[in-house]
Amino acid sequence: QVHLEESGGGLVQPGGSLRLSCAASQSIFSVRSMGWYRQAPGKERELVARIVGGGTTDYADSVKGRFSISRNIVGRMVYLQMNSLKPEDTAVYYCNSDLGFTKGVWGQGTQVTVSS
Repeated sequence: QVHLEESGGGLVQPGGSLRLSCAASQSIFSVRSMGWYRQAPGKERELVARIVGGGTTDYADSVKGRFSISRNIVGRMVYLQMNSLKPEDTAVYYCNSDLGFTKGVWGQGTQVTVSS
């Protein structure tokens, strides 16, 4: 069973935009907490954006003002709008919930490459 499926990545020039989507299974989607993570080559996976509870969001300092997380609870979807992309945003992007994180369940991720 596929629990998390990310899509929307690709190659984009610096300053460009991408919108990532994540479909989560019923057993993984959590209204408590859904987040987007990224992992660049040779680096640890890091949390870049999270949406919790009633819709409160928070972001890593490196993406504040450029990225926006949203969700569709009924459709069990989470989105990440990424604007003003920089080369340092290049990474594989993953979504997950507090449930999936605890269980160690991850999707295949979607590659984002920012390059001219």
